[in-house]
Amino acid sequence: MTEATSQAAGQASQGSQRATTTLTVTGINHALHDGFTDVIYVLLPIWQTEFALGYGVLAMLKGIYSGAMAGLQIPAGRIAERIDGKIVLALGTLVAAAGYALAGLSGGMFGLGLALAVAGAGSSTQHPLASAAVSRAYGRAARRPLGIYNFTGDLGKASIPALISLLLVSVSWRHAVLALGGAGLVVSVCIAVWMPRVGGGHASASKASVRQGKERGGFYWLLTIGMLDSGVRTGFLTFLPFLLRMKGASLPINGFALALVFVGGAAGKFACGWLGERMGTVRTVLVTEAATAALILGVLLLPLAPVMVLLPALGVMLNGTSSVLYGTVPELTPSHMTERAFALFYTGAIGSSASAPVLYGLLGDISGPSVATVATACTALAICPLTLVLQWHLVE
Repeated sequence: MTEATSQAAGQASQGSQRATTTLTVTGINHALHDGFTDVIYVLLPIWQTEFALGYGVLAMLKGIYSGAMAGLQIPAGRIAERIDGKIVLALGTLVAAAGYALAGLSGGMFGLGLALAVAGAGSSTQHPLASAAVSRAYGRAARRPLGIYNFTGDLGKASIPALISLLLVSVSWRHAVLALGGAGLVVSVCIAVWMPRVGGGHASASKASVRQGKERGGFYWLLTIGMLDSGVRTGFLTFLPFLLRMKGASLPINGFALALVFVGGAAGKFACGWLGERMGTVRTVLVTEAATAALILGVLLLPLAPVMVLLPALGVMLNGTSSVLYGTVPELTPSHMTERAFALFYTGAIGSSASAPVLYGLLGDISGPSVATVATACTALAICPLTLVLQWHLVE
């Protein structure tokens, strides 16, 4: 082996190790932040009892967190274009941890609202910056790692609220959220110490100007598909408990059915990221969206027992498409705008997830839950022609 070959092999090994470290650290951070988001559902009943809050106020508290997180993602992406994303990500996690520590020290609704606003602001850095870091670390091979990264978020959603629920058996909620803040502090230190440098993400202006026209056009098609996909997922899940109840499902069966969907969804984020790496974005999205529509109609038409069998597969399709779409963002974006593109994509997806249940719910009020459910299946099918248009902007 020549000296040049040996040196190249060493650089490749070092690059692979840096990429693995980036994925590991951002995955842990993703699990933490998604756990931060969903643990609020565990705490809402406790806050209602302790502070005598109405349902409207409780919904507002959750909205403060979600609004701060969604609304500040684009500014976070812009900041990361000028400052190393590693620094912004570590500071964001530290701010989110401080927000939960403040919640543990709060004495009423206003203190809780302020604390959740701080926590949401800190969490706004997580999705766009961590996704961009994984994308930069793996380059053109980033689709599968991004699928793994998205999968870690589901692990956090499943584990952290459950752990906090167990902790609340023996300690007060204030001590529990202070422990969450401590976990956030530890993770922020891990990011600062172990995560490789991400960089500001600048590319040469000449290359950006040459690529911007076609890539940004393709990006907005991708964004539209991502928003519709998120709308199908949350719209259908809104009606699923009612559909199951119409088939005779009890409350425990309803809970078990949702668990089956969520387990399938977690597996789908991992599996479809791998599938997209081999089949490409267009074919994978066509398969998952067509299968989503067919399985939704199956849930609507079949009896309860076969529906329960279908639900894990439906979860795979409902959630799996998102991993493929996230993995395609860097391909349609100038390299100096990766953070901004991820921020815009996540903001659009979160906004669609929030608004779609309202729109489908209004349709359900007018025409009934069955018609609204059919509408979600039709939306999934409508994504297919948009995906064919997107194909013109992709090199697969």
